[in-house]
Amino acid sequence: MNFRVLHIELRRSVAPWAGGVVLASALAFLYLLNGSWWNGTTAWTAQWTSLALWTRSLLFYLWPLAVGFGALQGLRDHRSKMVELLTSTPRPARHRAAVPAGATAITLASAYALLVLVGGVQVLANTRYTHLSWLPISLVGALFLVAGAVLGMGAGRALPSVLTPPLLAMGAFAFTALMHLSLGRTATIDPATGITTTEPNRLSLLSPEVDEVHSTLVTLSASVHLGQTIWVLGTATTGFALLVAATRRTRLLALAPVLAGAALALLVLPSDPRRMYVVDEAAAKSVCDGPVCVTTTHQDRLADLAGPGRKALRLLHGALGDRAPVSVRENTAVQPEGSTPKWSRTTVLFGFDDDIVADARGEEQLTWALLAKGLVPGCTPVGWSGFGGDEYAQAVAVGWVLGELKPLPGTPASASGEVDAKTRPVWKELKALPPAEQLARINAMRAAALSCKGDPFDVLSGKAAR
Repeated sequence: MNFRVLHIELRRSVAPWAGGVVLASALAFLYLLNGSWWNGTTAWTAQWTSLALWTRSLLFYLWPLAVGFGALQGLRDHRSKMVELLTSTPRPARHRAAVPAGATAITLASAYALLVLVGGVQVLANTRYTHLSWLPISLVGALFLVAGAVLGMGAGRALPSVLTPPLLAMGAFAFTALMHLSLGRTATIDPATGITTTEPNRLSLLSPEVDEVHSTLVTLSASVHLGQTIWVLGTATTGFALLVAATRRTRLLALAPVLAGAALALLVLPSDPRRMYVVDEAAAKSVCDGPVCVTTTHQDRLADLAGPGRKALRLLHGALGDRAPVSVRENTAVQPEGSTPKWSRTTVLFGFDDDIVADARGEEQLTWALLAKGLVPGCTPVGWSGFGGDEYAQAVAVGWVLGELKPLPGTPASASGEVDAKTRPVWKELKALPPAEQLARINAMRAAALSCKGDPFDVLSGKAAR
């Protein structure tokens, strides 16, 4: 490709505008809207994988934008009434098509790279865990943008109408929504709760968008990267073939790559949701200080956790005896949203995004939070939020261990009065019982809490069978 011609193309075409709109709108979306991409350990500036997945999630509207801008670029020859003149020149059609396609590809890929760079600078300041396993997620995202633009250019040249760009953009948006939210979801019922949830199927992976980030340990599998790359390359090939096609027959033949790419991609893409979004084994590897362990992702937080973790284990052993847990570990289990959590009798499992842990300030509050997680880990369905019986039971159980009822971290200020009114009578009643009866009731409560069968607070209140 002649770089002088490419330079002229970059100055005079809509390609720079496409890149500018993609970058500016993405940054505006992230910085002006307060969403879950700013919260907790999964914030888009907290970890590399979270950065890659959150920026990929923006393709739900960036990809249709790229398709629309590509279609607008594809109309240029028709608008300038130069189609017959250009086709009469001896220069091959593929050479003429490569220049605008290359200019658009460069600007869109650069815009996406700058978006990742803006987040990456902040990630460097927020974590010590660096790796490259996030890179394929972002590379495939850039390929989606480029392929969408090239497909739009080909469609714009094949269907030269002022309505083509907006209709293509709306069609691309509808395709993304259908693949990701409707056709690409499979309904399932959790047998423990009876709650209906949805999980992605392989059709959802034809969409450039990815699921919302719920865990720093989750990434896309290699088979997803491979299948999506095949699909994207087929899309780009069809777009370029439409750019150089001169007859109706060749335009029909140009559709073959995108159809073949979709078929091959569906053969490669996994059908099981647990093979689509997988645990990053390197990120989930444990880093320990004695009995207290965190994942490699959060190794920089181990120093602050080790002391409170050991103290919580000592307090639990003094209160529960041989039934007490013997270790504290960051929870690495990744369960489907809406499912019932699973807990261990011998290990205090916690997450840095758990409200009671995230809101703990100082070693004392962190010790209380770990005590609460060891006694009543909580049975709110995965990905849901709530405040009720589990939190009341935590307050009473921690107060029983400490000998004093204290407001626990994560308790909303508006609910502190209600929590005290509900828990103090139960705590006083529990402390008035003989020591053996107190321990029996606490053990019964903990059994209900760990199995997620029954209400732990009802057990403490004496309202449930022990």
